[in-house]
Amino acid sequence: MPKLVWLNGQVMPLESAVTSVADHAHLYGDGLFEGIRIYGRKVFKLDEHLARLFHGCTFMGFEMTTTPADLRATILDVCRQADIANGYIRLNVTRGTGLGLDPKHIVRTPNIMVMVSSLALYPEEAYEIGLSVITSSFRVISPDALDPRVKAIGRYAANILAKQEANRAGAGEGLMMNHQGYIAECTGDNVFFVKDGVVRTPHPSCGILEGITRNSVIELAREAGYSLEETFLTPFDAFTADEAFLTGTAAEVIPMVALDGRKIGCGTPGQITQDLMRKFREHTHSGVAF
Repeated sequence: MPKLVWLNGQVMPLESAVTSVADHAHLYGDGLFEGIRIYGRKVFKLDEHLARLFHGCTFMGFEMTTTPADLRATILDVCRQADIANGYIRLNVTRGTGLGLDPKHIVRTPNIMVMVSSLALYPEEAYEIGLSVITSSFRVISPDALDPRVKAIGRYAANILAKQEANRAGAGEGLMMNHQGYIAECTGDNVFFVKDGVVRTPHPSCGILEGITRNSVIELAREAGYSLEETFLTPFDAFTADEAFLTGTAAEVIPMVALDGRKIGCGTPGQITQDLMRKFREHTHSGVAF
């Protein structure tokens, strides 16, 4: 499969794609991104990802030179050229180019990139046996510093530090709390806990990114008749849960079977988790064909 990049109107192999060292995301993290899945030659939740991206552009004050419809068409065209059945799209938009923090002193034509490649976040066996997770010492960025609904490149520095902490501990993920002590999310995933048949996940006001996969699983759980709550959770709720799982575009739906060396439930993927994994995999057959 060719790994292709569309960068500001030109398509090229991934290895040939270059951007300016004065790009504002390179200098200051001043950019937004989306990760999007391709399943069976269909782009999954494309319109939802584009809506979140353009909401972020509005919030950040990017002077966009393209419309959601035009960018949508570009993404589908690059996917056709890549001729890929299953893969991963990385979509980046940065404010522009120029040295200096103040946007008024730079060229504010956004740099837009569409990369069509592949990504496997976890080995296949992790979906069968589940992940062991640690509680990270790094907190999510407070909403009064940066709204978590904005998928900004710069905000992920804290998540990378938390991921390194998990790696050093030999864990599959790091669970991040907010500054009030409530569970927020993992470094690249949203988190769900099941107790007495009720599926519970942190409320958006806890400082989480409202993941596209998270929202899909919430819909699937409710359609299946499960009781689902978006609420405020502490480590007590994690340690006393019957089962747990993580969701994300790259992660999809993956069981979480231990936290800080302590089993969650029986220490194996739970029945509701496995049911929602199956339902999500079936749901991925939907999408925008290219």
